[in-house]
Amino acid sequence: MSIQKFEDIVAWQKAMELARDIYLIFGQIKDFGFKDQISRAALSISNNIAEGFDRASNADFSRFLYFSAGSCSEVRSMLYLAEMLGYISIEKRDILIEKSSEVSKIIYGLIKSMKIPNP
Repeated sequence: MSIQKFEDIVAWQKAMELARDIYLIFGQIKDFGFKDQISRAALSISNNIAEGFDRASNADFSRFLYFSAGSCSEVRSMLYLAEMLGYISIEKRDILIEKSSEVSKIIYGLIKSMKIPNP
């Protein structure tokens, strides 16, 4: 069964859940710069998957998937800082890092599945 729309991609679904969690957890903090940056990075994960899916080739889609994976790393980096600044607990940080890592693994699996094997 091939994927017909980006909404069917598990990585997109999980990325949306992560973005929702980030928005809910950081929505009330007063550090607008931090809140804006982590929210944008989290949203970028799913948006790049969606945008890349509708590109003309697997190479284009793969490029956008790498952008998504980079945004996952940005979110994880910011989660460490969020804990250091006292915005979230270590436990909350670890839960969100695990979710972000899961999304990254799914994205890299998708990239790997699209590569043409060497003859």
